Amino acid sequence: MAEAERIIGTPDTPDAAGNGRERPDGAAAVGASGTDEPAAAGRPRGKRRIAVLFAVAAFAYALDLISKMIVVAKLEHHPPIEIIGDWLKFEAIRNAGAAFGFGEAFTVIFTMIAAAVIVVIARLARKLYSLPWAIALGLLLGGALGNLTDRIFRAPGVFEGAVVDFIAPKHFAVFNLADSAIVCGGILIVLLSFRGLDPDGTVHKD
Repeated sequence: MAEAERIIGTPDTPDAAGNGRERPDGAAAVGASGTDEPAAAGRPRGKRRIAVLFAVAAFAYALDLISKMIVVAKLEHHPPIEIIGDWLKFEAIRNAGAAFGFGEAFTVIFTMIAAAVIVVIARLARKLYSLPWAIALGLLLGGALGNLTDRIFRAPGVFEGAVVDFIAPKHFAVFNLADSAIVCGGILIVLLSFRGLDPDGTVHKD
């Protein structure tokens, strides 16, 4: 338990209902004291987590956007660039489907899903007190924004645009940095869930 507390920075204080979960800073203290001073102290901490989320999202989005601009300007309509022999190449591909080239016939649907993911993450951010969750959601948000930008602004049209992919490992689908951010964020969320850590900073005592 000490390790989990170190990761998310929450005290080992059971909630008033005794449901086997630790609670974020201020929530348990408010129940004990009947005042709102601890809650006021907890709000800046939540704001810092939100700032981390959007900082990670902005970094992932900017990195994806810049890489695609370079690929379109320097690599599209040119031979692939070998990075590690034929095991890893940079090759410009326009992908109308989902991540890694799946479902090219459902471009509009994938666009709507990406937009819904962004809305859900933005709403969840209001209850965010965990730093690892802030990083994970930031990666998801940045990746979703990166590919959604392509869907909206690239040919053949609004909400039907083809995503620019360029990382081409041997015997694997071509992808981009937005896809990588989404996958990394998803893996981190799975790991956090296995460890019992919730976005609001509570810890399951299993």
